[in-house]
Amino acid sequence: MTSELLDKVHDVDIDSGVFKYVYIRVYEDDGGDGRNEKDIVRGYTFAEYHADIYDRTEGEITELGLDCECLGGGRIIHKPDEKYIKVYGYSMGFGKANHERSVEILQIKYPDYKIEWSDEGY
Repeated sequence: MTSELLDKVHDVDIDSGVFKYVYIRVYEDDGGDGRNEKDIVRGYTFAEYHADIYDRTEGEITELGLDCECLGGGRIIHKPDEKYIKVYGYSMGFGKANHERSVEILQIKYPDYKIEWSDEGY
């Protein structure tokens, strides 16, 4: 279940090329005993560390009044000209992301791409 506030957060924001990415769960209390949440993927070429991506995204999320947690990371190869994405590897700081779930999220934004994942590589 999502809310209007969660809907303001894009599911995917990634660069082109080869870069680190993080898999993040964004959430808000639903006013009862639970919370509304959604998972997002962020990956940028500027990031030397996975934490650089998470820190930037966490700032954007908290400005909206939401909370988030990093559930892991890895790397992405994104070749827009070939309509190809590969998700692989892991984060030393956050551990390995759920690449299978990350691919599902990426497929929503890039339905005409070939997207694959692997547990191989760093």
